[in-house]
Amino acid sequence: MSSISPRRLRRVLIAGTAALSAALLLSSCAGGAAEGTTDGETGVDAATATSLSDFGSMEELEAAAIAEGQLNVIALPRDWANYGEILDLFAEKYPEITINEQSPDVSSAEEITAAETNKGLDTAPDVFDIGLTVALQNTDVFAPYMVETWDDIPDALKESTGLFVGDYGGYMSVGYDSSKFDAPEEIGDLLGADYKGSVAINGDPTQAGAAFAAVGLATVQNDGTLDDFQPGIDFFSELNAAGNMLKLDVTTATIANGETPVVFDWDYLNASHVADNPAWEVVIFPGTGYAGYYNQAINKDAPNPAAARLWQEFLYSDEVQNLWLKGGARPVRMEAMIQAGTIDQELADALPEAPADTVVPTEEQSTNAGTLLGEKWAAAVQ
Repeated sequence: MSSISPRRLRRVLIAGTAALSAALLLSSCAGGAAEGTTDGETGVDAATATSLSDFGSMEELEAAAIAEGQLNVIALPRDWANYGEILDLFAEKYPEITINEQSPDVSSAEEITAAETNKGLDTAPDVFDIGLTVALQNTDVFAPYMVETWDDIPDALKESTGLFVGDYGGYMSVGYDSSKFDAPEEIGDLLGADYKGSVAINGDPTQAGAAFAAVGLATVQNDGTLDDFQPGIDFFSELNAAGNMLKLDVTTATIANGETPVVFDWDYLNASHVADNPAWEVVIFPGTGYAGYYNQAINKDAPNPAAARLWQEFLYSDEVQNLWLKGGARPVRMEAMIQAGTIDQELADALPEAPADTVVPTEEQSTNAGTLLGEKWAAAVQ
């Protein structure tokens, strides 16, 4: 999620090839750290289960999760990709399981920190929703699990053993208050004097997926490639030197009160701010577009390992994939659901048209960019 700020409309995938070069389409108590909960009847250790078949059936997984009675989620703002409705549906479907919504506005990196800090406690997060760079850096924290709909998820958007799996995605965009600014026609317009002290990114790109993607977009919009994020770092350095970069954490409140009038963020998050500011508009710049997916992962030390796995099965069901679509995000199973006729076609048709040319970073590109940002970002925008 975003750095110390919330995250937030539009994604689908045409899975790419082997390397994640996919293009998006369509148009508190201390206590029982999880060695695992063992079902008394089946002898299943939920903490080591790698698929539904280890439990025997969905009913047996549900029973194991209900026996635990808790699910700890983290970094899920309710106004982010329709997570509020998704969380409420899970609570309605499983009233015996209490959902503990922890720290909704922390970054992907801070999710991992929370797991490490709370290891051995029943307050540790059971599951994560994280950007790719952070996922790649922390595979030792995750438990492999393949949901029942695993085959619908493109190979390019999942780790082969199920350590982390793409869930929903979209395009990097710029949202702006149209009562104060004309629509920027290209990214270079944001360097102009009209945008003095007005342009924010959603987090720190060394920690937050949305901010990382903003640098990626700036890279490809300035004739760079995803093999080297330096042009994107240079753009934000120039934006900062011009006095146009606004170093505030972007939240629903800062959009509503006008503190952050121009924001780099995912299109589905930017589009949601129309509810906070009726003058808010969103632009995806012409030329090369930057797309990306967030990822689900299970904490290998989850205090509620059965509930964690039930949550994953729930998220990758047709019903919840369509709820992400309702939030304007493009669910990872969208192409398969289109083919199966289970997609909500009206919602799919409402998505904005995809850029003609779209890039998505490969695992290697994400890793290298993360290293470069760690070395150079702070000095570039200080």
